[in-house]
Amino acid sequence: MNLSLRLLSSELTCPTSEAMQYKNVNFLLSKPSARVSCFINKDVCNRDGRNVRVSCQLMHDHLEESYERNKRLQMSLPKQDFVRTLLIDNYDSYTYNIYQELSIINGVPPVVIQNDDWTWEELCYYLYKENAFDNIVISPGPGSPACPEDIGICLQILLKCRDIPVLGVCLGHQALGYVHGAQIVHASEPVHGRLSEVEHNGCQLFHGIPSGRNSGFKVVRYHSLVIDSESLPEVLIPIAWTSTGTLPFIGSKVSDKYNSREIQIDQSIFVDPVLPEVGDRSSNIIDYGKTRNAKVLMGVKHSTRPHYGVQFHPESVATCHGSQIFKNFREITDDYWLRFRSSYKKEKRANSDAHMQVSSASRLYRDFNRSISSDNNAADRPRKENHGDKDLAHNNTDIKCMDMFNMVNAHHASTGFKCLKLKWRKFSHLAGQVGGAKSIFCQLFGHEAENTFWLDSSSTEMGRARFSFMGGKGGSLWKQLKFRLSDQSDGCSNGGGYLSLEDSEGSAKTIFLEGGFLDYLNKELQSYRYDKDEYEGLPFDFHGGYVGYIGYDLKVECGVTSNRHKSKTPDACFFFADNLVAIDHKNDDVYLLAIHEESSSMTQWLDGTEEKLLSLTGSVMIDLERQYFRPSTFSSRNAGFTAEKSREHYIRDVKKCLNYIRDGESYELCLTTQIRKPIEALNYLGIYLHLRERNPAPYAAWLNFSKEDLCICCSSPERFLQLDRNDMLEAKPIKGTVARGATEEEDEQLKLKLQLSEKDQAENLMIVDLLRNDLGRVCDPGSVHVPHLMDIQSYATVHTMVSTIRGKKRSDVSAVDCVKAAFPGGSMTGAPKLRSMELLDSLESCSRGIYSGCIGFFSYNQTFDLNIVIRTVVIHEGEASIGAGGAIVALSNPEDEYEEMILKTKAPVNTVIDFE
Repeated sequence: MNLSLRLLSSELTCPTSEAMQYKNVNFLLSKPSARVSCFINKDVCNRDGRNVRVSCQLMHDHLEESYERNKRLQMSLPKQDFVRTLLIDNYDSYTYNIYQELSIINGVPPVVIQNDDWTWEELCYYLYKENAFDNIVISPGPGSPACPEDIGICLQILLKCRDIPVLGVCLGHQALGYVHGAQIVHASEPVHGRLSEVEHNGCQLFHGIPSGRNSGFKVVRYHSLVIDSESLPEVLIPIAWTSTGTLPFIGSKVSDKYNSREIQIDQSIFVDPVLPEVGDRSSNIIDYGKTRNAKVLMGVKHSTRPHYGVQFHPESVATCHGSQIFKNFREITDDYWLRFRSSYKKEKRANSDAHMQVSSASRLYRDFNRSISSDNNAADRPRKENHGDKDLAHNNTDIKCMDMFNMVNAHHASTGFKCLKLKWRKFSHLAGQVGGAKSIFCQLFGHEAENTFWLDSSSTEMGRARFSFMGGKGGSLWKQLKFRLSDQSDGCSNGGGYLSLEDSEGSAKTIFLEGGFLDYLNKELQSYRYDKDEYEGLPFDFHGGYVGYIGYDLKVECGVTSNRHKSKTPDACFFFADNLVAIDHKNDDVYLLAIHEESSSMTQWLDGTEEKLLSLTGSVMIDLERQYFRPSTFSSRNAGFTAEKSREHYIRDVKKCLNYIRDGESYELCLTTQIRKPIEALNYLGIYLHLRERNPAPYAAWLNFSKEDLCICCSSPERFLQLDRNDMLEAKPIKGTVARGATEEEDEQLKLKLQLSEKDQAENLMIVDLLRNDLGRVCDPGSVHVPHLMDIQSYATVHTMVSTIRGKKRSDVSAVDCVKAAFPGGSMTGAPKLRSMELLDSLESCSRGIYSGCIGFFSYNQTFDLNIVIRTVVIHEGEASIGAGGAIVALSNPEDEYEEMILKTKAPVNTVIDFE
């Protein structure tokens, strides 16, 4: 599928007569793609109208038997232990949530292909010649089943695969109606990330599931289009409907919690805002009041074929009984094949799915990982070194290597592997005695602050964060990396670009990376060999390695086809830190760490830094205050931030987003903009120290790349993604933000208002499901879970709604694979992610640059921890820039969205103004 959307002005057009041409991906067959003509009613392209109707009649032979199906035998065979599903991905961001469910329920992971990966001939070969699949599931996706680019091969499947069980979800459900002549219309109310109760007719797909109002069967809906129930043909049977209007995910139990405190709750928080006029067309006004209780078709089945569709999302974390629906579909599949089983024994084909994993996430570097897995095992075994008393201080012991280990090292040297050794020292309960993290950084690294980093957990309340890491230009392994994507005119929009490297001696070189930066980083991390025993006893996972940022535009290395805008700042900058200081805020401990190659032995930095550290006292804080802080001298000149877009322009873009959402092109669009200000030569570290005082955050950071004239002052409250030494992945997206109140009572009311807001719940839920999908691409089946959903966390200036998603990384994917599967963070894009990013590229007037990317570390031992770059001042070549935005959903009010965007700039803007 060509993901470059046909963007004309602000509209998406759909061709009135267009053959569906499917890409030949050169699998086993090389025959020309099949063509199926699609005739669409004339008014389908008028997607601005309120009651747009589309219908389809696919030309086909009227044979009663399916294409090339082997002769059926009436057989009575026992049910198998597994069901093999072909999962068609319509470029959605929830497909791998279905994948995770089916992997457990079916007993074997499904095969995932995108809707244009296979030609019709290829599909028929696997279905009818190889008999490789027992059923098909068609995923949700953006757009309409009337547009060939949105639906791909799915229409042919629904029309011609009449003897294979098929389940369509959301877009797949609409396609089932569309292919048989039903009309697809705009829903009277777009519903995304919101719940409704559902009633059903008790058919097998809903076996064991309650029905109707107050039954407990609540489902999550993500759709703007629906099947018009009045146009449903006789061959399709309605099987489910909404029994209520939309419901909040969190409701009365939260309200009851606060009743005893006699807080006066603003009743408006329980009422959805009415969508204002969108664009210039009054026909786009949606009257929610008239449609609140209208029943919407939620499920259909074919009268003679084993084909089913559900409009809601059974795979959503908030859908009740969603797993049961997939279990029932498996039962439908088993029962069907018990009646109509090919004589070709299924047992002989049990492993046929192994070579069929064609999705990009399933293939990422799989062959490369296999080729080095034996070396990994060999390198991790041989050495064990005594670190001495870990409660006291340090390990200076040099142990001679065994002959076998030397042989392994010689082999690694010949194959490009690097053997790294770690030395570390611990100083118990020292941080507070020497003035804390700020004192340690400023005294050890802050006098010049060039080429320094500080991953700063400046907010550790409620266990949000525990460790800080800091350092500067280090030993012989230190180096700096700068990467810039090629210009689009170079034809390298897929991520190729130029990498500049500078080593500890000052030698520099530039190379072209055809595969892009993340591919380079992956190979670098895979090349390191280490002894796990050396960091036994360390409570944190960063032991040295790459520290820096990945800019938003590196999305082109993660599935997006191009960037419309080019960043002024480098697209990625990293230090390789071989020496660093770590602070454990929980226990007040300080650690010194140094890594070096096996052939060398270096303790000079450890000795010198220990001496400096132990000489520090708390009295240095007075000098720090004098050096870095000055009283505010506010004037109108100092407030000279210039917005990339005016208030009117931003609101106009919000309305365009609402149009895209109404047309089904996205569920949620995270629209952003930038404000900029020329800045005099100041002590930029002072700005960061001032920011961390005003707005402490668990994932804050200071980065200084002096040769790039680039300083980053970040006070982010949001974790993008973490991978720990136990191969556990964690994401903590934030969606939903409100300002703190002036009084305790007002503050509590605002906090409760955020928690009960259906709009903010919908924003958060959509991104939670998106992150579950992203982790599901690289995690063990069944391991992805949500331990915390829609928690409210409070910071100095705002309350936020935060969720936590975790999963166990698969053994065959690398740390960088995990980042590629999830980058950019879904909280900064919207869903579905690919389509949403392309729409946002068409709306935003400049590159986001570092903003919306991530800052953090990639440790040489394959762990990482990365934030989302928000609440950040980027100072580059004499200009300070601050990015901000918000998630646009169907319930958004354009004026409120503008005010929320301004709120998010408040802390960094005031920091810069106060410091000048």
